Amino acid sequence: MDNAASSPVHKKILVVDDNPDIRRLIRLSLENPYEILEAEDGESAMAMVRQHMPSLVILDIMMPGAYDGLQVLKAIKKAPELQHILVVMLTARGQSSDFQFGMQTGADAYFVKPFSPLVLLQWISSRI
Repeated sequence: MDNAASSPVHKKILVVDDNPDIRRLIRLSLENPYEILEAEDGESAMAMVRQHMPSLVILDIMMPGAYDGLQVLKAIKKAPELQHILVVMLTARGQSSDFQFGMQTGADAYFVKPFSPLVLLQWISSRI
Protein backbone atom coordinates (compact mmCIF):
# COMPACT_ATOMS: atom_id res chain seq x y z
CA MET A 1 0.00 0.00 0.00
CA ASP A 2 2.81 2.44 0.78
CA ASN A 3 4.21 2.32 -2.75
CA ALA A 4 0.83 2.78 -4.45
CA ALA A 5 1.22 6.56 -4.44
CA SER A 6 4.80 6.51 -5.71
CA SER A 7 4.54 3.95 -8.51
CA PRO A 8 2.04 3.08 -11.22
CA VAL A 9 -0.54 0.44 -10.36
CA HIS A 10 0.51 -3.02 -11.56
CA LYS A 11 -1.95 -5.81 -12.10
CA LYS A 12 -1.65 -8.36 -9.31
CA ILE A 13 -0.96 -12.04 -9.87
CA LEU A 14 -1.14 -14.54 -7.02
CA VAL A 15 1.16 -17.54 -7.43
CA VAL A 16 0.07 -20.52 -5.33
CA ASP A 17 2.48 -23.45 -5.15
CA ASP A 18 4.02 -25.32 -2.23
CA ASN A 19 7.35 -25.43 -4.10
CA PRO A 20 9.32 -22.22 -3.42
CA ASP A 21 11.48 -22.79 -6.54
CA ILE A 22 8.41 -22.77 -8.79
CA ARG A 23 7.12 -19.60 -7.10
CA ARG A 24 10.53 -17.96 -7.56
CA LEU A 25 10.73 -18.93 -11.25
CA ILE A 26 7.27 -17.48 -11.90
CA ARG A 27 8.01 -14.34 -9.87
CA LEU A 28 11.25 -13.73 -11.78
CA SER A 29 9.45 -14.31 -15.09
CA LEU A 30 6.48 -12.04 -14.38
CA GLU A 31 7.43 -9.45 -11.76
CA ASN A 32 8.53 -6.77 -14.18
CA PRO A 33 5.13 -6.00 -15.67
CA TYR A 34 3.07 -7.41 -12.75
CA GLU A 35 2.89 -7.29 -8.97
CA ILE A 36 3.49 -10.86 -7.76
CA LEU A 37 1.94 -12.20 -4.56
CA GLU A 38 2.77 -15.67 -3.25
CA ALA A 39 1.03 -18.35 -1.20
CA GLU A 40 2.14 -21.89 -0.44
CA ASP A 41 -1.19 -23.55 0.34
CA GLY A 42 -4.88 -23.29 -0.44
CA GLU A 43 -5.94 -21.70 2.83
CA SER A 44 -3.49 -18.81 2.59
CA ALA A 45 -4.33 -18.51 -1.13
CA MET A 46 -8.02 -17.92 -0.40
CA ALA A 47 -7.17 -15.35 2.28
CA MET A 48 -4.91 -13.51 -0.16
CA VAL A 49 -7.48 -13.65 -2.98
CA ARG A 50 -10.06 -12.01 -0.74
CA GLN A 51 -7.60 -9.45 0.65
CA HIS A 52 -5.80 -8.42 -2.57
CA MET A 53 -8.32 -9.25 -5.35
CA PRO A 54 -5.67 -10.22 -7.93
CA SER A 55 -6.39 -10.12 -11.66
CA LEU A 56 -5.09 -13.67 -11.99
CA VAL A 57 -4.26 -16.68 -9.81
CA ILE A 58 -1.66 -19.23 -10.93
CA LEU A 59 -2.57 -22.35 -9.01
CA ASP A 60 -0.96 -25.74 -8.41
CA ILE A 61 -3.34 -28.64 -7.82
CA MET A 62 -1.40 -30.78 -5.34
CA MET A 63 -0.70 -28.80 -2.18
CA PRO A 64 -0.59 -29.55 1.54
CA GLY A 65 -3.34 -28.45 3.88
CA ALA A 66 -7.10 -28.50 3.91
CA TYR A 67 -7.59 -27.15 0.36
CA ASP A 68 -5.98 -28.39 -2.82
CA GLY A 69 -5.84 -26.31 -5.97
CA LEU A 70 -9.09 -27.64 -7.39
CA GLN A 71 -10.93 -26.70 -4.20
CA VAL A 72 -9.46 -23.19 -4.38
CA LEU A 73 -10.49 -22.97 -8.06
CA LYS A 74 -14.05 -24.01 -7.19
CA ALA A 75 -14.23 -21.48 -4.34
CA ILE A 76 -13.05 -18.63 -6.57
CA LYS A 77 -15.41 -19.47 -9.42
CA LYS A 78 -18.38 -20.03 -7.07
CA ALA A 79 -18.13 -16.70 -5.21
CA PRO A 80 -19.86 -13.91 -7.18
CA GLU A 81 -17.36 -11.29 -5.96
CA LEU A 82 -14.40 -13.43 -7.16
CA GLN A 83 -15.70 -14.99 -10.40
CA HIS A 84 -14.01 -12.34 -12.56
CA ILE A 85 -10.55 -13.50 -11.41
CA LEU A 86 -8.74 -15.54 -14.04
CA VAL A 87 -7.34 -18.85 -12.78
CA VAL A 88 -4.49 -20.70 -14.47
CA MET A 89 -3.79 -24.22 -13.30
CA LEU A 90 -0.06 -25.00 -13.30
CA THR A 91 0.44 -28.60 -12.26
CA ALA A 92 2.35 -31.83 -12.73
CA ARG A 93 -0.98 -33.58 -13.33
CA GLY A 94 -0.85 -33.86 -17.09
CA GLN A 95 -3.32 -36.62 -17.94
CA SER A 96 -6.04 -35.57 -20.37
CA SER A 97 -8.63 -36.40 -17.71
CA ASP A 98 -6.87 -33.97 -15.31
CA PHE A 99 -6.90 -31.27 -17.99
CA GLN A 100 -10.58 -31.86 -18.78
CA PHE A 101 -11.57 -31.83 -15.11
CA GLY A 102 -9.61 -28.63 -14.45
CA MET A 103 -11.20 -26.85 -17.39
CA GLN A 104 -14.70 -28.13 -16.52
CA THR A 105 -14.19 -26.91 -12.95
CA GLY A 106 -13.63 -23.40 -14.27
CA ALA A 107 -9.92 -22.99 -15.02
CA ASP A 108 -9.18 -20.36 -17.67
CA ALA A 109 -6.02 -22.21 -18.74
CA TYR A 110 -4.13 -25.37 -17.82
CA PHE A 111 -0.33 -25.65 -18.04
CA VAL A 112 1.59 -28.83 -17.22
CA LYS A 113 4.96 -28.82 -15.41
CA PRO A 114 7.60 -28.58 -16.65
CA PHE A 115 6.32 -25.44 -18.36
CA SER A 116 7.71 -22.57 -20.41
CA PRO A 117 7.71 -19.30 -18.46
CA LEU A 118 7.66 -17.48 -21.81
CA VAL A 119 4.51 -19.29 -22.96
CA LEU A 120 2.89 -18.55 -19.58
CA LEU A 121 3.84 -14.85 -19.86
CA GLN A 122 2.46 -14.67 -23.40
CA TRP A 123 -0.85 -16.21 -22.30
CA ILE A 124 -1.13 -13.81 -19.37
CA SER A 125 -0.14 -10.75 -21.41
CA SER A 126 -2.88 -11.48 -23.92
CA ARG A 127 -5.57 -11.59 -21.20
CA ILE A 128 -4.86 -9.07 -18.46
